[in-house]
Amino acid sequence: MRQSPIRILIAKPGLDGHDRGAKVIARGLRDAGMEVIYTGLRQSPQMIAEAALQEDVDIVGLSILSGSHMTLVPAIRAEMDAMDLADVPLVVGGILPDEDQQALLDGGVSAVFGPGASLGAIASTIEQLCARPADQST
Repeated sequence: MRQSPIRILIAKPGLDGHDRGAKVIARGLRDAGMEVIYTGLRQSPQMIAEAALQEDVDIVGLSILSGSHMTLVPAIRAEMDAMDLADVPLVVGGILPDEDQQALLDGGVSAVFGPGASLGAIASTIEQLCARPADQST
């Protein structure tokens, strides 16, 4: 069982200027006991990976509504891997066509959440992805 709260970075990559959903998720995860770092709008893949490294997060969550997920998500995963963050799970939520979800999962995304995903399901998935024995916690 974890002794410290899960640290999650919530990021809005690319030129997407709509962050209401990301803020709702951030608040919900905070209320679920997680430590949430929100990077704000218009983050580049490098900025997101650097923030994940600097903040020593357990998981990274992306909110994408712009339709650029098939370009941005692989770029973010590659930046994270290059910064020795290959073991940090990456989850994605937003407007993501069903036909793209498997490709994202095959490309290193740990979970995909579409419209209507409940905060409970999102928090539960994050907890499962970040589960580790107490003697391995940071």
